[in-house]
Amino acid sequence: MAKQDIDLSCRPDDDAPVPPLPAEQAARTARGLKALADPVRLQLVSLIAAHEGAEACVCDLTGAFDLSGPTISHHLKVLREAGILSSERRGTWVHYRLEAEVLGALVSQVEALGTPVGGRTLVSAAP
Repeated sequence: MAKQDIDLSCRPDDDAPVPPLPAEQAARTARGLKALADPVRLQLVSLIAAHEGAEACVCDLTGAFDLSGPTISHHLKVLREAGILSSERRGTWVHYRLEAEVLGALVSQVEALGTPVGGRTLVSAAP
């Protein structure tokens, strides 16, 4: 893991200082990105987002995949532990809700990587 204090003295003078991402924030962002770095989990997030109120019953999600119930439950658990989804049991079924603020924060972190520094962009968008 990177040290918190990074020596920026070797950077060219025309570059504005780029504050490093704090370790705790980097760990939280990485956990969220890892959770999304799976095609099934991305599809689950997309399906839930498409439902009214960005909320869906697990019974509405399992039929969309050629996977077992326990496998879908595992993927939902990973998304829940990353804070991307929250859940609530209603009778027999569990309902999942997209946590838009958490997902938005992840997007913002990735977008920040492309912020211009000293007249150049650190990360360019794909054409």
